[in-house]
Amino acid sequence: MSYVALIFAPLVFSGFLYLFTKKSPLAKYIVLGYFVFLFVETLFLYLQLPQNGYLMLGKFLEVKEFGFILTLEIDRLSSVMLLLTSLLLILVTLSSWSMQKESAYFSLLLFFSGAIFGVFMSTNLMWFFIFWELTLIPMYFLVGIWGGDGRVYAALKFFLYTHVASMFILLAFFLIFKQTATFDMTQIQESMLVTPTLIWWLLFVGFAVKMPLFPFHTWLPDAHVEASAPISVLLAGVLLKMGAYAMIRFVILMLPQEAHKYAFVLLGAGILSLLYAGVMALYETHLKKMVAYSSISHMGLVAIGMATLSYEGLSAALFEMIGHAFIIAPLFLIAGFFHYKTQSWQMQDLGGIMQKAPYISALFVLAGLGALGLPATMGFVGEITIFLSALDTYGAWVAFIAFGAMIGSGYIIWTLRRVIYGPMSQKVQESNFSISWVEFFALAVFGIAIVAFGVYPQALFDAINEVFSAYNLGGAM
Repeated sequence: MSYVALIFAPLVFSGFLYLFTKKSPLAKYIVLGYFVFLFVETLFLYLQLPQNGYLMLGKFLEVKEFGFILTLEIDRLSSVMLLLTSLLLILVTLSSWSMQKESAYFSLLLFFSGAIFGVFMSTNLMWFFIFWELTLIPMYFLVGIWGGDGRVYAALKFFLYTHVASMFILLAFFLIFKQTATFDMTQIQESMLVTPTLIWWLLFVGFAVKMPLFPFHTWLPDAHVEASAPISVLLAGVLLKMGAYAMIRFVILMLPQEAHKYAFVLLGAGILSLLYAGVMALYETHLKKMVAYSSISHMGLVAIGMATLSYEGLSAALFEMIGHAFIIAPLFLIAGFFHYKTQSWQMQDLGGIMQKAPYISALFVLAGLGALGLPATMGFVGEITIFLSALDTYGAWVAFIAFGAMIGSGYIIWTLRRVIYGPMSQKVQESNFSISWVEFFALAVFGIAIVAFGVYPQALFDAINEVFSAYNLGGAM
């Protein structure tokens, strides 16, 4: 098949889907079927990958004079991101089964899938940038239409922050083209660049906003709080991972010498994000905002793993990225479910939910324990492997990571004590916590993944270790 269709077909047909399903409930079934197809297709592509290097999928829309060619190639790093994205799109669709204005909503999800696949499949810098920016359009409307009372402000803040940051990325790409005469990321080497330091800093700032890392994080809590719960999953599980993917791809692997020179910057941003967001979560009484700060804190942990610049550290960071997606998703979804049933985000209004909704509460507890790094969960494996790789690289600096883990344990346990256990609040007593089997199934899949990869992480590490096998980064996990 022509793999360019995986990008442009959703972009084109999302409009037709909206027009032809405005008065029928077919949109969600069509989109779900397509996302299942995407997952199967990305799994097939993963199995076709060579041991090292890229799998060429085709070249399209060539303007050779300017090096403007849509080149589709994937390697093990991009294929892992494609698999994660396609799986999350399926689960987000199931979690949105009862969404209002479903035709427009699922059409935007379809559009987003095309743009995000373009990000992970394109190896031409300019086309990468185009798809990078295209992801903003559906996310702006998904936050701005289906969000809470402050949704318009949050959507504008999200759009402006990330768009302005993208200008740093665009400038870096133009500098790369001027100095190398190519936009092909597979051909660009650091030795070809005249100003690698300037390019490194431009790319670092642009991608740090998207991850986001302290102090570039301020757009994220507002976006999470106002977005609907499934869109928060997209933000945390896909959009933030897009920033982390680009940080690995460009800031570390494409510019390895500059990355070693400024690794302390990435380490410092990671430690500050881990500690600052952890403290903010500890003092937060708004349930969803607490989960949002927890998300930022864990992305700080990912940055610390990246900052080791080692095989072990990068493998641990990628594992933590995937684990974070599976752990933070049910926390957002269940927090949104609690708010929908009680009409309150405040923890003091949500006490004793375990007595009214034991199964959904058990999944929230499981995800929470994964977030604090309990053994036998993905969170523990991600944290301990990052801790060990950082210990080997930075020695005593890992004390900050341990302190961050202590803070994480504090805010998770404190949240579970106030929300899940304790005396039943009046709002909980008056609420009906029934949930559709479709939405509960999506939550159960997240729960199974948290435990399965926590008990047997090697199944995932076998794939992750191969991601960096082509790079001279040291040993393996």
